[in-house]
Amino acid sequence: MTGNLELLRERTIMKIVVIGGTGLIGSKLVKNLREHGQEAVAASPDTGVNTLTGEGLANALKGASVAVDVTNSPSWEDAAVLKFFETSTRNVLKHESAARVGHHVALSVVGTERLLESGFFRAKLAQENLIKASSIPYSIIRATQFFEFVKKIADLSTEGNKVRLPAVLFRPMAADDVASAIGRIAMSSPVNDTVEIGGPEQFRLDELVRRDLAARKDPREVISDPHARYYGIQVSERTLVPNDSARLGETRFEDWLRQAIKQVPKTDLQPA
Repeated sequence: MTGNLELLRERTIMKIVVIGGTGLIGSKLVKNLREHGQEAVAASPDTGVNTLTGEGLANALKGASVAVDVTNSPSWEDAAVLKFFETSTRNVLKHESAARVGHHVALSVVGTERLLESGFFRAKLAQENLIKASSIPYSIIRATQFFEFVKKIADLSTEGNKVRLPAVLFRPMAADDVASAIGRIAMSSPVNDTVEIGGPEQFRLDELVRRDLAARKDPREVISDPHARYYGIQVSERTLVPNDSARLGETRFEDWLRQAIKQVPKTDLQPA
């Protein structure tokens, strides 16, 4: 019976506003929701919505059943990122309340409370706390790192021709799977709790980056270093992995990587 109710809810057409709807996850989510017959609206500065000033929020949220916040701060500087998430979240929640939105969905990060050495994660925790303190029913989705950022992790950890990373557990996932998971939760009833999502496979961070670079024919050497940092943060064995009840995606890293390499544009030919 529960399954039938879920299917019925998924067939109900709702207006779902995706705040940050033109970014990596947001654009995939909007497409996913529309394919499921929902009225998905992409709200971002590109479409006249500014969460920092509140501009365009009232109009975008008018008649919405669900609002999904997948915004990200343009700056990771401590004061700027905190100001962004606190101001943006307060504005979004205020306009949702006025529009009688019945479900606030927000994307956060697995391990946020274990990564508070970073101003970014302190800001994400502040965002989560504002959502929990609001009267609006909510679902907070904490995702693991995306496959799409594995190379960026290598770049941030590079010194000369060496990439130094800790050999901690790591369970990244494809951005497509993140969007699918958010879509399913957005079309369901609020959980008024935190849901964790992750990839189907568990790796060691250093080994995964080594495999990624090798597949791209990147000559950098990955060095396993227990003192190395992740985005500048000291991490331990299980800092980056979700709990045992996490909902897991389907896309395997090797399959994603194969497709990603095929899609890399050839940059060796210079224009005349």
